[in-house]
Amino acid sequence: MSTLQRFFKDTVIYGIAAVLPRAINILLTKLHTKSLETDKFAENTWYFVFAAYFIAFLTFGMETAFFRFFSKEKEKGKVISTSFTVLVTSTLLFLGILLGYNTFFSQVLGFDNPEHLKILTWVTALDLLVVIPYAYLRVTNRPLKFTFYKLVNILIYAFFNVLFLWFIPYAIKNNINIPSFLRTFYDNTPTVVFIFIANLLASAITFLLLLPSMLQVKYDFDRQIFVKLLRYGIPIMIGSLAYVTNENLDKLLLVDYIGKDQMGIYAACYKLGVFMVLYVMAFRLGAEPFFFNHADKVNAKQTYARILTWFTIIGALFMLIVVVYINLFAKILLGQPEYYAALGIVPIILLANLFLGIYNNLSVWYKLTDRTKYGMYFSVFGALLTIVLNLAFIPKIGFMASAWATLSAYAAMTLISYYYGKKYYKVPYRMDKVLLYLGISTALSFISFYFFKENYWISTSFIALFILYIYISERQEINSILSQ
Repeated sequence: MSTLQRFFKDTVIYGIAAVLPRAINILLTKLHTKSLETDKFAENTWYFVFAAYFIAFLTFGMETAFFRFFSKEKEKGKVISTSFTVLVTSTLLFLGILLGYNTFFSQVLGFDNPEHLKILTWVTALDLLVVIPYAYLRVTNRPLKFTFYKLVNILIYAFFNVLFLWFIPYAIKNNINIPSFLRTFYDNTPTVVFIFIANLLASAITFLLLLPSMLQVKYDFDRQIFVKLLRYGIPIMIGSLAYVTNENLDKLLLVDYIGKDQMGIYAACYKLGVFMVLYVMAFRLGAEPFFFNHADKVNAKQTYARILTWFTIIGALFMLIVVVYINLFAKILLGQPEYYAALGIVPIILLANLFLGIYNNLSVWYKLTDRTKYGMYFSVFGALLTIVLNLAFIPKIGFMASAWATLSAYAAMTLISYYYGKKYYKVPYRMDKVLLYLGISTALSFISFYFFKENYWISTSFIALFILYIYISERQEINSILSQ
């Protein structure tokens, strides 16, 4: 099996780990929109926004740093134990501070109920503790085991969502006998809290499953490795915080400018853009350890260039498919018609996330040359651009401003990273092909969405023509990959 074939095979397996959990999460969106008023859906979104910030800050970029130094250092055991020790220490400090001053931080962060922050604190702590065990599975090429734990986590989360939001209300409405403690618990708990509790239970059970592997880690803290990890990881952490800002600041600002109802509608439609997020995430899970492990190969740069071309081709096709059938996806996943008002953001968010995926591909240059500070600069620039565009245009065009701000930020980051990458780690990317496929897909998506929405005969023909063009243009490359 060729290197490229092995990469695609692992990426498919990691794709299952990325796609199925998110796909189930998307399917749960309809249950959430049916169970929650738009303002409560906004509260649910608010909860997960802060979860993303906490994780980005408290991992200190340690996951990517772990990949870098696990492949680089001879004493790999010390890399594992040092990384794990850092995250255990930060987790314990986080727990002590947020639980000890729960009321104060609830007020600062805008939580209506301090209990919500307590649940979030425990979920974050449990998720932090499994970062290195998950990273170890990826860097040692164990995609099946990684996927198993990810699927267990989402299935538990889905089970308790269905139990609390559908089965118990159904049982009460139809006079089906259920344990009295469940009835009492249901009657005395706000609906949105059930989603938080389901998340906590899923994280707790996943933590217990991974606990035996954590207990095998020997305490062998190495100060020199610790310093290396932090120097490499802190810029990644700042970049991650900036990324979270790019993804979530719009939701925070929209509450103030257009209210919780409109933000809830925007957040629900934004989830349809997660189709591209799934693709990008599946790719990143397989690509990040691959890029580090493959860096010393003679043909590494050529391989990276081919991967970017095919990432763009598949992503461009995927974007077109989602846009063509967007109304069907909306009916299936959102359900409630009041949420359709923000469907116009979906093509923009899809393209934005495709640019983010291209940016992740290009980031190989600063990760392999240990210039992670550049990644920090690019991400901070993107976050600042997001802030400026949101503040300037939300009052004028509402939530559409947030979608365009996201696209502008990721496109700008991609272009800047490509420019600097040519200087420090030149990879022979076929940018002519990348831009051509992006342009064709974007144009067809625009025509389909604005002129032939729900005219599936014409729009589906766009997909067929695009696939035919890909095959004609890339026939030799496809045959080359399959024959290896």
